[in-house]
Amino acid sequence: MTSKTDDIILSISMTIFYSGAMSFKKESKPNLSHSQVTEITARLFGLTVSTVSPLPSYADQNSHVVCVDAGEFVLKVMNSSDSEDMKLLELQTHSMNFLQQNGLPAQTALCTITGETMSLEEIDCGYGLQKYLVRLLTYLPGTPVAKITCTPQLLYEMGKMAAKLDLVLLRMEHEDLSVLQRENFIWSLSCVPLIEDYLSVMDGDPLQLIVREVIDQYRNQVVPKLPSFRKSINHGDLNDHNILVEPEGPSWYRISGILDFGDMSSGYFVFELAIMIMYMMIESANPLEVGGPVIAGFESVVPLNTDERNALYTLVLSRFCQSLVYARSAVLQQPENEEYLMITAKTGNRLLQLLWEKGKEEVEKVWCEGAANFSMLTDNSKLLP
Repeated sequence: MTSKTDDIILSISMTIFYSGAMSFKKESKPNLSHSQVTEITARLFGLTVSTVSPLPSYADQNSHVVCVDAGEFVLKVMNSSDSEDMKLLELQTHSMNFLQQNGLPAQTALCTITGETMSLEEIDCGYGLQKYLVRLLTYLPGTPVAKITCTPQLLYEMGKMAAKLDLVLLRMEHEDLSVLQRENFIWSLSCVPLIEDYLSVMDGDPLQLIVREVIDQYRNQVVPKLPSFRKSINHGDLNDHNILVEPEGPSWYRISGILDFGDMSSGYFVFELAIMIMYMMIESANPLEVGGPVIAGFESVVPLNTDERNALYTLVLSRFCQSLVYARSAVLQQPENEEYLMITAKTGNRLLQLLWEKGKEEVEKVWCEGAANFSMLTDNSKLLP
């Protein structure tokens, strides 16, 4: 049995691989001492800290803080480079609050004593005074999906949640929504061709040919159909380390937390579905069968149209290619972290090859039959007394 702190440490550390940041200057990463964390929490939020525990982060600094008579929080200090994009960070923060207000278990930001959801602080972390954006986020209970055996029922619920999340975000109003039009954002499924700029990291690897063919397939089969896809705002990173669950009974779980909104962007409903299928395949003992219940859950809220359904296979392949190539690139920048950075990529290599060799027709057959069977079981269960 692990503690809540262990679970959140694992969740935050494992999401490093999925982060949209390819590189950053080391001097931009904050490195506050425990006493600085305690002082900032007291000064900005009026809370007395009893304990501080570091949480791993690639580019930022996350601290699990326990406050006297106030509970547990995560103090998040953004790196100085990302802290410059105040509008995007404010919109991400607003989105989390909006989702929570609409019944989805997202982290929310506590207001400072002056009523702000974040504060730009000038701090010297060893490289001279720099500006870092500071937020205090709620600490969500639960265990990352990656640490449990994921049942078809839970896959269905996660697919359903992903569709609901995008629907809620589509209703969100904000004066700076345009900042989510993140052109050339490498982790967006709108920007798959950008993979080509990094393909040299795979020179000599037979998988490079598959990646090239997936990119061509994306250009020829997905791009012409984009006008018929329904637009949405995507979380963009609903992987099995960014979704927390709590048990309800011996084999039933409820979703208790949605983490990490750093990859939010304007996109399409089918993008969110493809991303979730790809990441849920990573930890599954039966990866090809994952798609069925996830699709069934998603379509119980947002049914796919013909063009969206036809593009799903290529979009899942595209996400595998993004993760594979960008992980390789990150290793070149951080060779000391190669073992960690390639944990997911090693499984992803095998699954990319499996999907490619099975081919679109066979994979879609497995997904469609699985979705239909699961939907039938769900409908029948509603009829039981």
